[in-house]
Formats: sequence, C-alpha cells, structure tokens
Amino acid sequence: MLLGVPKEIKVHEYRVGLTPEGVSELVSSGHSVLVESSAGQGIGATDDQYLTAGAEIVSTAAEIFARAEMIVKVKEPQAVERKMLRPGQILYTYLHLAPDPAQTTDLVESGAVCIAYETVTDAQGGLPLLKPMSQVAGRMSIQAGAAALEKAHGGRGVLLGGVPGVSPGKVVIVGGGMVGFNAAQMAVGLHADVTILDRSPEVLERLENHFEASAKVIYSTQSTLERLVSEADLVVGAVLIPGAAAPKLVTREMLGQMKSGSVIVDVAIDQGGCFETSKATTHADPTYVIDDVVHYCVANMPGGVARTSTYALNNVTLQHALAIANYGWKTALSDNSHLRAGLNVAEGKVTHPAVAKDLGYDHVPFERLAS
Repeated sequence: MLLGVPKEIKVHEYRVGLTPEGVSELVSSGHSVLVESSAGQGIGATDDQYLTAGAEIVSTAAEIFARAEMIVKVKEPQAVERKMLRPGQILYTYLHLAPDPAQTTDLVESGAVCIAYETVTDAQGGLPLLKPMSQVAGRMSIQAGAAALEKAHGGRGVLLGGVPGVSPGKVVIVGGGMVGFNAAQMAVGLHADVTILDRSPEVLERLENHFEASAKVIYSTQSTLERLVSEADLVVGAVLIPGAAAPKLVTREMLGQMKSGSVIVDVAIDQGGCFETSKATTHADPTYVIDDVVHYCVANMPGGVARTSTYALNNVTLQHALAIANYGWKTALSDNSHLRAGLNVAEGKVTHPAVAKDLGYDHVPFERLAS
C-alpha cells in the first residue's frame, strides 16, 4: 500500500503522523511511504532521515493526497485538506467529530474511509490510541494552569505548591480517568491542595488507593462540584465520553462564583469542552478571560511537546497502520473489533453510534458496509 504523511497545518501543531522509525517499519513490510518535505521538522526529524528510512519526499500536501491510498496524520483534517480526500481513500488520524459538524459533513461527502484514533478500543475497555495523548495533556494541564495563575498572565498570583507559612493553591480535577489521573500526579508532585471528582466507584477506589492522603477523592454531585469550583484556584476539566460531545458540567452561573483570577484548563475541548464558557484556543493565543476567570482551552495541547507526543503516539498507532496496510481496511477491521471501533465515517456513511447520535445522522454499522 502507498501511505502518505502530510505536514500538519493546524496552528502551532508540530507533531507528525509517522516518525522515521515508523516509516522504516512500513517499508520493511513491503509498503511505500510519501512524506511531505519538512513534515518532521517539529520533532527534529529531517527529510534525510525519512529518506534513509525508505520514504519518498514530496514537495506538497496536494501530491500526498493525490497519490496516497492511506493518509496518516495527527490532527483532524483542516478544510483545505478535506477537499483533497477522495472516495475509498483511508484517513487514519484523530477526528473528534461529535462537536464538529462541518468536518463530519465534509468527510461524509468525500466518500473516504475515516478511522479515528480516539475511538479505537482495547480488551480492557480502554482507549489505547488516546491514552498517551491523555497522559501528556493531563500533565501539561497543570503546567499550563500554573503559568496562567501567575499575575503577569492574568491569574491570581498563586503558586500552586505554596511556601512554608503560605497555603498551597487549590486544584480541582473534574474526572478521574487518564487525563485526571495524570493531572493529579503532577499537581500532587507540586504539593498543591488536590481534589479529584468522579462518579465511578471503581475509579474512586483506584484513585484513593493510589494517592492515599496526598489527594482528596470525592464522589461528584452537582452541589459538591459547585462548592469545590467556587473554592478552587485551578479547575481542570478531564471528562470524556468516547466519541461523544463532552457534557457541560461547569455552567456560566458557576463560573460567576469562582475567585477573580482563578484558572480553568479544559482538556475536554477536543470534544467540545466540559465548561459552558469554553471555546477552542491555540498555542499562539491560548487563553481568554470571562467573568475574571482565565480560560485555557488549547485544542491540541500535546502539540506543544511535539517530540515526546509524536513518539508516544506512534508507539500505539503503528501496529494498526501496519494491519490496515497489510490487509486492507475491511479485512483489518473485520479481524479486529477494537480497531473496528475506530471507524467513524466510511463511504459516505457515519459508522460510529455516538457521532451519529450527537450530529443527527443515521448510524450505519461497519457490518453493513462489509457485507
């Protein structure tokens, strides 16, 4: 199969779909790979390194999309990229379709086969292709929040860890999954006053056993959330419903009860955000202020640490890329129910139930396409 790796064009997105090592694995398996010139620049990978790995370097994304049977990316295709997709072409990347009806419409109209990293599952019920970016984003959320709390950045002027004789900052993490766990690890490491909210008894028990006295683990109710958010210096939104839009848990009314200069970091922004006042921002202009509360809502947080993120991502995406290339998408998905869960749009149909429900499409399961 001929695979193509275009340079990412989302604002301040420095990751790349395949590392030189990933290209080498595909070439060793008998496939050909096109890489757009300077696609790996953001992770320190040169065109020469891709050439050594066996790739062909091409000068434009248009050539990648015109020639490749399968496009391997990181972020959702931008409007100009979606126009270049064609029927039957495979797109393998993050999509986050539920809060993005325009992208969904374009992908349906393209006739392409669109496999989303974020809905591929595993035998434990996890999301293994989302996990490493959730780990990165969770850890970055505390870094970003700590910086935004500085007075020069519009915050309250609070040091999360405090100092002897001065109380540490209060961090509230809404959601105890992969993002929330990693955010809590970082916040605890800074000696902040950390509270984690979740509704799953299993998650609460796991977090309690891990953090013991270093973090408070509390069952999330509306009244508890309202109280803790009003007391917090930093609130991290870490809620995920696979494939679906994130629930709006923190309302504009609750925002009005927060301290002036407090900070929210909405890691769920890729799925629309879990704060009512969230809107996607970029690394170029990451924050805005509503009701004296600083909002950090960068939709591609891991892009800020592109080298770490790209290698972590390739560690989990490459095996599926090889399977699709080796056997074709229908056979690869038929043989692997977990990869099959990643199919969101194919041949003009919406194939993921949560996306179909949120955006009002008929759900057409893979089995109807494969028959």
